[in-house]
Amino acid sequence: MCRIISFFIVIVFFFSCKKETFVTSGDARLSISIDTLKFDTVFTTVGSITQSFKIRNDNNQKLRLNNIKLMGGASSSFQLNIDGQPTAIASDLELAANDSLYIFVKIIINQNTANLPFLVKDSIKIEFNGNTNWVQLQAYGQNARFLKNQKITSNTTWNNQLPYVILGGLTVDTFATLTIDKGTKIYCSANAPIIIHGTLKINGEKDTDDRVYFRGDRLDNDYKDLPGGWPGITFSNASKNNVMNFAVLKNAHQAIVTIGGATNIIPKLTLNECIIDNAYDIGLSAFSSSVNSRNCLFSNCGNNATLGEGGSNIILRGGGNYAFNYATIATFGNIYTTHKQPVLYISNSGGASPAALSAIFKNSIIYGEGGLADDEIKTDKQGTTLFDVTLDNVLYKVKNADPPNIRLLNNTTALKNQNPMFNTINILRNIYDFHLKPTSPCINKGTPIVGINFDLDGKIRTFGSSPDVGCYELQ
Repeated sequence: MCRIISFFIVIVFFFSCKKETFVTSGDARLSISIDTLKFDTVFTTVGSITQSFKIRNDNNQKLRLNNIKLMGGASSSFQLNIDGQPTAIASDLELAANDSLYIFVKIIINQNTANLPFLVKDSIKIEFNGNTNWVQLQAYGQNARFLKNQKITSNTTWNNQLPYVILGGLTVDTFATLTIDKGTKIYCSANAPIIIHGTLKINGEKDTDDRVYFRGDRLDNDYKDLPGGWPGITFSNASKNNVMNFAVLKNAHQAIVTIGGATNIIPKLTLNECIIDNAYDIGLSAFSSSVNSRNCLFSNCGNNATLGEGGSNIILRGGGNYAFNYATIATFGNIYTTHKQPVLYISNSGGASPAALSAIFKNSIIYGEGGLADDEIKTDKQGTTLFDVTLDNVLYKVKNADPPNIRLLNNTTALKNQNPMFNTINILRNIYDFHLKPTSPCINKGTPIVGINFDLDGKIRTFGSSPDVGCYELQ
């Protein structure tokens, strides 16, 4: 009996030792999920998202990792978390057979004197059984001006020497004007609305680098195309004489909200050659206001919301005066945009009582595909007050009957329910080019508008004959 017990003890000891042995050969197999870990532009003094990679022991025995080391050490801009511990180096890590270990990496970049994006590098050395593997770390840093809960109380000009990062919000006081020079870039955090009680003047120009850009401050791959990354710009009832030239607003929640009408003969908000794209809820929301728009693109805005309260590229409510010349208002349902509501909603209600409303859309495109919207224009007239909505040389899409209380002029009836034939629409790759193909029915279907001789690209329109419909002229 004692011999039997002794035999079993030896067997158990043998297998226990075998299970605990380490593979020590230099031919041991180790898989690393990535050879270079890249971070998109990171603003100085602001931390990045945390990324990770995986180290896997592909052997049937345990493997000892002699060292995992951040070569820049404690002075590096990069920071590691190894096996749950924040550290720049870890030694003698045991990795079970066919098991994995995650390394988490983030970066905080110190400011320097560079105005342009600059490259920050480091590396991680992984040593085992006399072997050395490397993971390269790479990030683009960008200096910026950081404004937190900023209130502008006097006339102020922003230039394009460094980007502006808005944290917590920005307010322009009632008697102040914020002027933004061409080429300026503004990045807003998720809790940073821009509220204009005074006046906003944007002086962008036609070249790509000379436009003025507003977007969220998350530039990494998971967030850079995600709508709702920042709240948007609101023009309060007190605001007046706002002009936005060649501005690009991307990925906001409600990109532009304007409340109340003009205090003089100048429109409360003038939008010239602007792009409002990929807003989560609304591209432009105007309540009892005054807006003039020229050569503007309102694209892919609106998710699941109540009709007239959200979910559209443009919502005009509570009356007001509006003019949209050469506008392209278009949405294609995609992974970011459900397109449940029409791209355009117009109503004279929403206040204490219906208010007079006048809106004209001339040489414009009002179109959508995908999602749940059938009719891309919805109107809601209440009471007997003025409700004057005109489509003049407009390509528009409706599945059912034309919306009531709308006047259709010139080529509008002929353009009804035609495909505008935009240059490139690739929903799977998230590519949208709203220029027109040569075969588009919008070509030469517009009527010249005095004083508008160019398009959203700043290129000459066919003036004196028949310009194209929409924000882009085929060149």
